[in-house]
Amino acid sequence: MTAKIGPSGDRSLTRARPLLGGAIVLYFVIGLEVLIMISPAAGFFYAAFNPFLLFLNQSPATRWLTAFFLPHMVSPPDLLLQAVRVAGSGLFLAGAAVFLVCAGQVYFNKFARRGVALRGLYAFIRHPQYLGLALTGMGLAILWPRFLVVALWILMVGVYHLLARDEQGRMLRRFGDEYRSYMDRTGMFLPKAVETAFARLAPRARLRFLVIAAAALGGAFALRTYTLAHLPIWSNGPVSVLAILPGDMAMLEHRMASVLELPEVKARLGAGEPVLAYMMPKDYVMQGMIADTGGEWQLYKRHHTVAMISDWVLHPFRHLEDGHAAMHHGMGMGAQGGTARRLIFLRVDAPSGADPAALFGINLHRSPLFVADVEIHTLVVQEIRDLPGETGWGRVPTPVF
Repeated sequence: MTAKIGPSGDRSLTRARPLLGGAIVLYFVIGLEVLIMISPAAGFFYAAFNPFLLFLNQSPATRWLTAFFLPHMVSPPDLLLQAVRVAGSGLFLAGAAVFLVCAGQVYFNKFARRGVALRGLYAFIRHPQYLGLALTGMGLAILWPRFLVVALWILMVGVYHLLARDEQGRMLRRFGDEYRSYMDRTGMFLPKAVETAFARLAPRARLRFLVIAAAALGGAFALRTYTLAHLPIWSNGPVSVLAILPGDMAMLEHRMASVLELPEVKARLGAGEPVLAYMMPKDYVMQGMIADTGGEWQLYKRHHTVAMISDWVLHPFRHLEDGHAAMHHGMGMGAQGGTARRLIFLRVDAPSGADPAALFGINLHRSPLFVADVEIHTLVVQEIRDLPGETGWGRVPTPVF
């Protein structure tokens, strides 16, 4: 049995296999943007990819594709979002394991001349490698939760189905009744009983695809709404402050009003204009996504890509405790032990009096204003300076929470 098998003898599908395979590669390239953007290759990647993101960002009809639907910079603030974060790592690793194990099984049978692979997952489903890739894609969409990744995952599910049908057709022509009997007792991507139950709810393949697409996109929007409702935000008049680490919320509630009254801070705040600020440890790793606070926070200039990404995927529980600071030892948490915090202030083009959660709206423009390092306990401003109008990644659409 080939690595993926599947029933259509359609020649057009066979001719389209290189194109469909290229679409799968494109999906994983875009999905792995988070890895590329902190690597030295970021400049080359965004030279090609950022025009596409900026094109999507021009219109309200497509801008949502560049937005994010789960916390990425902010440590997940409640049990549900924490569970989703852990599930992202679990799905990514489980899917990769399924793919690699089944590929090894197939190619071992091929080189050992043992015939088709019918054991393991192949005893229950005909295309476990596609299932593995789909699970990996789901995990990837959680770990880098841009709506565009979800939309492309839906496209990939359709591509997998087309490839599977084409491969099943070739297998039927090669093995005939033997393979037809195998198809009768196994499911395409899930066990037979599960697929039969799903088919009763959605009899046609196109309808099943629409159900999957609606569930994926609907679930992503629902998670974004839930996230915005549970972010640790402190608000006082036109100024709203988001705590990157939920443990800082108590500090916000007790001292932030006094911080805003500091002359150095008050002089830089507009009169009644909506302002969004982020509170974080002074050396928090991901602050470059909020504003260009200095070259040391443009992570593509560092050389910790493999260590950071592996830690981010393999240690989700540590990541829940320390946020992105856990992604590399010696980066990001030097100030957490004390009460010195960095506050990054942004102007938001939102109506006055808007709900704090509304400041994260997909169609709003947020412009960095200034950064202030404040010793929260003593209310001493350690440093304050104005910021350029872009993030550390220039005009690339980055997460806002």
